[in-house]
Amino acid sequence: MRKINYPFLILVLIILISTKFLIKNEYYLSIVIFGMFNAINASCFNILLGYTGIISLGQAAFYGIGAYFAVIVAASFGINPMLAIVLASLFSALVAFIIGYPTLKLHGHYLAMATLGFGMIIYVLMNEMAFITGGPSGFLDISKFSFFGVSIYGEHSFYIFVAIVFFLFTVLFEMFDKSYLSYKLKFIKESEFASKSFGINIFKTKVLVFSITAGITAFNGGIYAYYSGFISPVSFNFNYSIELLTMAIVGGLGTVPGGIIGAAVLTALPEFMASIEDYEMILYGCFLAVTIIFLPGGLTGLIKRILNKNASD
Repeated sequence: MRKINYPFLILVLIILISTKFLIKNEYYLSIVIFGMFNAINASCFNILLGYTGIISLGQAAFYGIGAYFAVIVAASFGINPMLAIVLASLFSALVAFIIGYPTLKLHGHYLAMATLGFGMIIYVLMNEMAFITGGPSGFLDISKFSFFGVSIYGEHSFYIFVAIVFFLFTVLFEMFDKSYLSYKLKFIKESEFASKSFGINIFKTKVLVFSITAGITAFNGGIYAYYSGFISPVSFNFNYSIELLTMAIVGGLGTVPGGIIGAAVLTALPEFMASIEDYEMILYGCFLAVTIIFLPGGLTGLIKRILNKNASD
């Protein structure tokens, strides 16, 4: 077992604290907040694809389920937003279990198409069930967010809250990476036949991982809904699943920093290229192609090679 990478966690913590004091402009602070949302989602995607080999193109659906379920339940029953987010996470995990039970028996592009179909169904339901979701116009009746009686409102307050959640998930992802489960998942990804010979229940393990990552993504979606104050189906369409795929691959599959670095780069980059936002998906495609061809280990692998080379010199 490898040891937890404490320098990495300390670096993340320093960056989060420094950002709070260095960035005063609320617009730029909002970009950082969206970057942290993307980093958590990309890290979950990384666990599915980078560790387990599950090609899921329906992660945006779970993000949307978490967002809509949390705000609708809170608005309908008047419960605390944080409790609503937890319920949304559990509900999404249950949905993932139900969906994953038949679909995770598939492999390769068949699995990708099945999860893509699920994502499209959820997207259509978000649009058509206007009496619940608000349809294409979006959901507006989102209550103020509070955590243990403390009201959280505005960019600076939400930054502190989201940064805490992001850091806690980063610690959990790092602990997972150094756990027996991560080795088990990578073993399954490398060879399912060999895994079976060692007595590993591949299907049960995949369903478990699929459900947990869906729950985390939905939890993240619930927080996103209360932060944005407005949600619509456009935020949870197929394009977002492709963005998460790109972030995970560009950052580096099978590594904890991979999802974070990929999300940071691909969240910030469009802001510096606002003039070509109509070509955003082309930009993502180019990044994906260049990374696969020239940087199979992603940006994380490139950074490791540079650091190792400097250390050897």
